[in-house]
Amino acid sequence: MAAKDRHISPYSLREKVARLLWAIVQSTLFKYSFHTWNRYRILLVNLFGGSVKYSCVIRRTAKIECPWNLIAGDNVCIGDYAIVYCLGKIMIGDRVSISQYAHLCAGTHDYADESMPLKRLPITICEDVWIAADSFVGPGVTIGEGVVLGARGVAVKNLDSNGIYAGNPAQLVKKRSDRN
Repeated sequence: MAAKDRHISPYSLREKVARLLWAIVQSTLFKYSFHTWNRYRILLVNLFGGSVKYSCVIRRTAKIECPWNLIAGDNVCIGDYAIVYCLGKIMIGDRVSISQYAHLCAGTHDYADESMPLKRLPITICEDVWIAADSFVGPGVTIGEGVVLGARGVAVKNLDSNGIYAGNPAQLVKKRSDRN
């Protein structure tokens, strides 16, 4: 086998070890904590390098990959079975609700390159946003302030502030009349 044909991991040894340790913690201490122990779960995330405010709620069934890439402001809620796939940075502003089964995915592969290298593109979710149930936010996307992404909506491009979006791909349904 030629050297160029060998697979080279996009993860350093340190990151591999950290991911393994986090997987153990998340599948035990995090997952089996009492449902009201949000501060405890936030402490675990922050011990692994995350930056999550203690006013947040993280449900015990939420899945967070690479918590050291997660930044969450005040009063953020990450719902049951939400997937927060932080291969790249995921920055969540204040007063954001990530509903059950929503998926934030800050990683993809460069399909134009035959070796399909990993791309770690950040996600930014501004303040006062609701990512509704079973929605998907893709890599490199910014969700503007005051946005509602409707249930099962798919955001693969930036969403402008104060809009209500729905569908796959997400399209503007209307502007929010309750925001100036």
